[in-house]
Amino acid sequence: MNLLQRSLIEKAGHDHGFEHVVASEPGGVLLASAKHTASAQVVAQPAGAYLLRLQTEMPALLPEMSRSFPQQSQINGFSANTVAGLATLLRRAAGLARALPSQVVNDYEATVANQLAQLPADLGGTEVERLVRQRIGQQKFRDAMLDYWGGACAVTAVAFPEVLRASHAKPWAECASDAERLDVFNGFLLVANLDALFDRFLISFDDDGRLLISPILTAEIRIRLGLHPGMALRWLTDAHRVYLAWHRLRLSTRLA
Repeated sequence: MNLLQRSLIEKAGHDHGFEHVVASEPGGVLLASAKHTASAQVVAQPAGAYLLRLQTEMPALLPEMSRSFPQQSQINGFSANTVAGLATLLRRAAGLARALPSQVVNDYEATVANQLAQLPADLGGTEVERLVRQRIGQQKFRDAMLDYWGGACAVTAVAFPEVLRASHAKPWAECASDAERLDVFNGFLLVANLDALFDRFLISFDDDGRLLISPILTAEIRIRLGLHPGMALRWLTDAHRVYLAWHRLRLSTRLA
């Protein structure tokens, strides 16, 4: 690996979620970040190609990367033919590392502790703490959803953050723990109209990701809302299916 290749790798890491160079040796560059616990080893290959090896304690990270990049997934890592391709891999890996359990919970707990420590003594109390936790948690959940879904709606692929909502399958108030509330698999990033319908259990999704529509919504309303039976989630994992099973029970209640 020559000096130019090393510099290109380090810049790609810095610009795409792995801002720290842990080691830079002839065999490769090891990158890390203060924003997540994953690390990335990048090795220069012949003809300007690169091999990315990810090191992580998150069980879902490597399967998610393989799903995102099936053509580039190798036995020993992920291949990229260009620096731009390497940047795409690094950006996705960093986004997933920030979004997947249990990184979000760890970030949430640290932020809550910091915010509560800054409150004046006379503002303490259970209700104030609850509000602080909810505000921070909802923002962390949204950030995680944006990272996980690549900033685009899980159904329509609309990539316009101003109209996207982080929608829980199992509502915040009914979750048993912060881990459930902040689990990126407990819901979807949806455009506002789908979010409103999903939040009120007027739509859901089956285990193949296909849209389910409550009969409460008439044909005319469905047309005006842009709903049709062919709509489906862009992808779906087993972790999503656990929460969707709970959500569909509420949809079934609305159907009864």
